[in-house]
Amino acid sequence: MSRRPHIVVSLGDPCGIGPELLLSSLPSLLDWAEVTVVGSKAGVDLLEGLPGARVAWRWVETQAKVVAIAQAKAQTLQVLSLGDASPRVLAEALWLDPTPEIKANQLHLGEGSAASGRATVEAVRAAALMTMAGAADALVTLPMAKSAAHLAGYDLPGHTEFLRDLSGSAITRMAFVSPQLNVVLHTVHQSLRSVVESITADGVAETLIFAADRFSHLTGKTDLRVALCALNPHGGEQGAFGEEERLLEEAIMQAGAAFLSFPASAASDAPVTRPDGHRQRLSGGQRGVEVFSTAGAEQSRPTPLFFGPLPSDSVFQRASQGEFDLVVALYHDQGLIPIKLLEPTRAVNLTLGLPFIRTSPDHGTAFDKAGKWVADSRNFLAAAALAIRLAGQSGLPLPSPGA
Repeated sequence: MSRRPHIVVSLGDPCGIGPELLLSSLPSLLDWAEVTVVGSKAGVDLLEGLPGARVAWRWVETQAKVVAIAQAKAQTLQVLSLGDASPRVLAEALWLDPTPEIKANQLHLGEGSAASGRATVEAVRAAALMTMAGAADALVTLPMAKSAAHLAGYDLPGHTEFLRDLSGSAITRMAFVSPQLNVVLHTVHQSLRSVVESITADGVAETLIFAADRFSHLTGKTDLRVALCALNPHGGEQGAFGEEERLLEEAIMQAGAAFLSFPASAASDAPVTRPDGHRQRLSGGQRGVEVFSTAGAEQSRPTPLFFGPLPSDSVFQRASQGEFDLVVALYHDQGLIPIKLLEPTRAVNLTLGLPFIRTSPDHGTAFDKAGKWVADSRNFLAAAALAIRLAGQSGLPLPSPGA
């Protein structure tokens, strides 16, 4: 890409920490890329006059060419220095407000509401449509309060599902990228009971295959080592603590077979050789899982290796030490607890499977911190940096675990 990348940032809930993160980070972002912000101007207006601000700001009439968004009001935001006799303009960006009828007096700082939920969702919608239309190279989303979105009448579990449906994507998965640990979630925003009830070998195999394929494309590394978390303690202790691991073992076999080279006419129960030299017998005709033929390709080309199911109380530590490139977790907290513990400021949420780049910081709206100017912007900057790196080059040098 010869020109500078252009990212669009959706503000997130205007009553959370999104506005102050945006204001304090905008000078750094503009060192890396062109930036358009989409969100409720009222979220910034809520911060006016509060103590502890790191920067000043003002609104001016925009001179920029504006992408048409229905009913959106366009302005230019200027971020200014503090403490100078003549404030300097530190950053300037186009701001599009899809809900200009929502004013600051309709919002309450630190509290989600129907108004803030509508402002959040409509900003995400507009920013995503801009990105899909080619008006931006990547989307970075600041945090959404699902409860506020529900109050506004939007039946959505979160950003990932909303963007999947908006884009018409057949399959998406939530991934987290960091220097120590890379994680993909099999399920996202659903109850733990429903996770257990919905686990199938085919479904988990689909996640394993999709995650390995997407990360291979992102990193250029074809011999990924992918670990699958077990569901039960100690990996089920050979059925003593549950039978789900037998389904997970079948999923591992299906995923491994998807990247093997063997004649299309081979019997489904014929033994094949994995890239690591082990013999493996396929069963069940792969039960609908697509097997990617590598006929005519280099037979020595490395392919992903799948391990597991492995006890989740140890697999993340092993991955953080470099034993695995990627961990597939079965449910939200199984993957999010270790990533937030090990990488609280550097882990970035990356949505796999969308027709555009989307990243997000790995934290929430932090309503309790809103307006206090104490929120840490490092995670937001890491999310923006990842989006810009993806937008600016064909391959992404994702950090290696253990680095």
